[in-house]
Amino acid sequence: MVFPSSIEEVIFQLEQIIEECEKRGSREVYFAALYLRVTKEIRNKINEKYFDDNERMELLDVVFANRYIAAYHQYRQNQACSASWGLAFETCQKWRPIVMQHLLAGMNAHIGLDLGIAAATVCPGASIESLRNDFDKINIILGGMVNSVQAEISQIWPLLKPIDFLAWKLDEKLAVFSMEIARKKAWKVAVEYAPLELKEHQEKYFKEHDKRVAAFGKKMVRPGIILTFIITIIRVLEHGNVKSKIKVLKGTKRKENSI
Repeated sequence: MVFPSSIEEVIFQLEQIIEECEKRGSREVYFAALYLRVTKEIRNKINEKYFDDNERMELLDVVFANRYIAAYHQYRQNQACSASWGLAFETCQKWRPIVMQHLLAGMNAHIGLDLGIAAATVCPGASIESLRNDFDKINIILGGMVNSVQAEISQIWPLLKPIDFLAWKLDEKLAVFSMEIARKKAWKVAVEYAPLELKEHQEKYFKEHDKRVAAFGKKMVRPGIILTFIITIIRVLEHGNVKSKIKVLKGTKRKENSI
């Protein structure tokens, strides 16, 4: 396949993935839809000259996105992909996980594994430090979207607030658990990976880190007996099918309700 070389091409391919997943009724569409929204927001920020080096940020966005796109097609074609993405995609084949778990499994793989590697690929060696400020700006964008997405997901779970209280604010704990820790670790990965010049050293680092990220992801999709019981209750109360839920994650249902 031909991989995107611009952020507009990334958006086009993400839209194709979403369309394909919707036709199959696949839960893989949840993360793809969220990722499309994030990508469009980053594109808007680039157009607004929000970053210190906007041209470099588009390159990073493309390199970053291509790692997800490659993993998606590898999995769909029964080819080997990273353990982190394998966990996220396999979770999509199961009924029990709630929408938030699907999103977090995807974010864990993409932020925890892909972001740091992509950053170091764009800025290898000592140049990685020049990326720090813009890297932090990406984190601000990602973090800022969490509350918006959580508010929209409450449309899928009408009883989310009382259940959330009983579950010790389960969805917020999972979001913080993933976003805060994964974003900090992503920069650490970038700094550690950037100096590696030999391919065998890069491959060794990637495999070892992939194992850690996958283990981290398992804690979110398999959180233990008590939380699994609570999650099952929430899952039963989720409104709608994949098609109706995807409207929420796209933000289109909110727009429809406001008309």
